[in-house]
Amino acid sequence: MIAQPIKRSEYLKPLSREHHHGLLACWKIRTGFKKNISIDRIKAFTDWFYENHLKEHFELEENYIFPILGTEHDLVKKAITEHKRLRRLFLDTTHIENSLSLIEEELEKHIRFEERVLFMEIDKIATEQQLQQIELIHNRSVEDLNWTDEFWV
Repeated sequence: MIAQPIKRSEYLKPLSREHHHGLLACWKIRTGFKKNISIDRIKAFTDWFYENHLKEHFELEENYIFPILGTEHDLVKKAITEHKRLRRLFLDTTHIENSLSLIEEELEKHIRFEERVLFMEIDKIATEQQLQQIELIHNRSVEDLNWTDEFWV
């Protein structure tokens, strides 16, 4: 059985592309571990990725996407809890290797949840006006996510 691609509102596609970059970040971390890359190099990448990509992405979702379902919706509560957990892992400076390993696993699960479950629910109930608002607010390009130390190559 071949998995069919998820149909996504045009307005949510930029967020899905950002999710793709998040999945790539997980792969890069995983590959760094497999290649025995120094933890400092992997941590430098994840710090950069968090500051230049994920932090703003989480804020956009929390302030403009999740409210479409409402803050009391179980799926939104789950997503916000996962965001908090991921923030703590990215900002951890004590148990870095363990946190990097958890980031790689948990970020991937979180992205899959948002793509396959949460965004599907949002797509069902969002009005055209809400979706257009997301498009207006989400005006950054994911193409400028280049990290120079390509330890995963």
